[in-house]
Amino acid sequence: MFGSLGIWEILLIVVVIALLFGGRKLPELGKGLGQGIKNFKNAIKGVEKDKEEAKDDKGN
Repeated sequence: MFGSLGIWEILLIVVVIALLFGGRKLPELGKGLGQGIKNFKNAIKGVEKDKEEAKDDKGN
């Protein structure tokens, strides 16, 4: 998933993020990231659905 990043690189990134944003902001940051990913997935599903509908309409 993370390519060639090892455990130490990921740990370093997490520590830097924790230092930059602090403990109070991390839950908000995680929630916002989760919502963004959810919205992105829903948009992808919508595009795929529109493509299928267009394909079906073109075939009829």
